[in-house]
Amino acid sequence: MSSGLWGYEGTEGYAAATDLTGYRVEATDGHIGKVDKHTEDVDTAHIVVDTGPWIFGREVLRLAGTTSRVDTAEKTAWVNRTKDEIKNSPEFDRDQHTDHRDYHDRLDG
Repeated sequence: MSSGLWGYEGTEGYAAATDLTGYRVEATDGHIGKVDKHTEDVDTAHIVVDTGPWIFGREVLRLAGTTSRVDTAEKTAWVNRTKDEIKNSPEFDRDQHTDHRDYHDRLDG
């Protein structure tokens, strides 16, 4: 696993090889959606959050380092961002997320 924003190192309750797909996602101010995709890839570890009807079915990529806590029994992941921060974050782009450094730089910002 990688460190910093693109790694799960500081995430309470997270164990390597835990598949977060399908987990409920909670922002600091309430429920925001569910994990549609999860990866532990070095330097690109992240979750893709499907916001469902809350933001008209939008998917957003959240860097692994924004995941503050995971509860495997409750199948819930908490991110240290508000609903508005998630709403205003870049939309997940399946064609760019793994191969384009400028996309990663936008997400880091």
